[in-house]
Amino acid sequence: MDTPYLGLIAYLVLIAIVGAWTWRMNLTKEDFILGGRKLGAFVIAFSERTAAESSWLVLGLSGALFAVGMLELWTVVGCVSGIILYWYVIARRLRVVSEEFGAITLPEYFFQFSGEQGQLVRFVSMVIIIFFFSLYVSAQFIGAGKVLDVTFGIPVHWGMPLAAVVVVLYTMMGGFAAVCYTDVVQGFIMVFTLVVMPLVGLWYLHSNGMELGPALAAAGDAASVWGGKTGWAAAAAAIGGLSWGLGYMGQPHLVTKFMAVNRADAIRASRRVAIVWTLLAYSGAALIGIVGMALVHYGVVPTAGLTGQGGDPERILPVLANQLFPAWMAGILISGAVAAMMSTADSQILIATSTLVEDVYSKALGRTLTQRGMVRLSRAITVLVGVAAFILAWVSKDLIYGIVSMAWTGLGSSFGPALLLSLHWRRMNGRGVVAGMLVGAGTTVLWNCVPALDVLISARFAAFALALAACVVAALTAPPGRTAVRREPGLPPGGEMAGERE
Repeated sequence: MDTPYLGLIAYLVLIAIVGAWTWRMNLTKEDFILGGRKLGAFVIAFSERTAAESSWLVLGLSGALFAVGMLELWTVVGCVSGIILYWYVIARRLRVVSEEFGAITLPEYFFQFSGEQGQLVRFVSMVIIIFFFSLYVSAQFIGAGKVLDVTFGIPVHWGMPLAAVVVVLYTMMGGFAAVCYTDVVQGFIMVFTLVVMPLVGLWYLHSNGMELGPALAAAGDAASVWGGKTGWAAAAAAIGGLSWGLGYMGQPHLVTKFMAVNRADAIRASRRVAIVWTLLAYSGAALIGIVGMALVHYGVVPTAGLTGQGGDPERILPVLANQLFPAWMAGILISGAVAAMMSTADSQILIATSTLVEDVYSKALGRTLTQRGMVRLSRAITVLVGVAAFILAWVSKDLIYGIVSMAWTGLGSSFGPALLLSLHWRRMNGRGVVAGMLVGAGTTVLWNCVPALDVLISARFAAFALALAACVVAALTAPPGRTAVRREPGLPPGGEMAGERE
């Protein structure tokens, strides 16, 4: 039977098996939220990469290359550079320090670090996570709706709830372990899709006497990495693309993966796997957009539904899959887009759950339950978070690229500078953490409310730079006394290094 449903059904069955298999792995709260810190280097590498590269990479970035052209290559360079950098400067150090602090969530890490500012830090970080993650998860459900509509003919109003139910179900069943093991499956499917599809597209062009060069030349400004811009407009566009890489340091659903690896020394092996995966995936996503431009130029792919009034360029990947492959193979390849959505949505739902259960219910409110009771509560909260994100996706009319850009900027600038300095700068303290979080989140919201500011300079760059400056200024100007006591990483709980009390 030559149908795309075969690939999708096989994928969903495999994911369901993993969720059922991991059900009994969750005996404690730490098991559900962080996998008991027992996962190996390979699993963590794939889970971190697939959680990071959502439907934004598979649909959003490939669609942006198709619609805008080579200008989006700055985004590719920025993301790849940012991924490599934060694997080197964040991963191992956070794994060591989070275990010393006994922290299983990012808000708890900042609480432990921030001394007397800890309660304020915990509250601010919880609000930021819940607000921006609600946007982020909704973008993943929107992506799933688009893919299922274009490829399988499932209307969006059925595709989005189907995706939401599947993600929430296996996340609720298996917790962190289910998220990570399904991410391995999804990671293989994603990179397979992102490598095979552009290669087949290039082969199709060559075998039919079509050349990529003339097609790009006909695209005009889209063939230039400056997009036809000059002066500051060109510089601002390049900075805006490169600044995507800054956000990786502050994404809670990513840095938590580092906290979960079974030993700090495993980070080196994880890093190698993650970098190879990144190079393959980003190159493939960029090529899908470029090949799509060429196939449209030669009339192989119709522009209906992709360009012009009401067109959606983020549908280019499923359109190419249906054009270049048999139906059953297209189903398998487009499962890569579904996998991208699920691999990010599950991690984000779990982080929101852990924030509500561990940081709000257990720490802030001081409530206690048995370990099994906490696991049951975590599962219930997982369902509620998924329902809330689905409702937001249902009423949203925005493109994935824009929604993810705002959420990515807000999380990256709120937590990235504070996390980087807390791990590597001895003068950093609780005052600096609070200032960085507030300025990062506030700048993100301001830039999105005043579009003219984003034309001047990217919100991603402005929010990160201003938050970093706020961290430094606040830390250096903290008044004397016990207002900014921090625990020094490497000391036992409660220990402080001489001279670190500011």
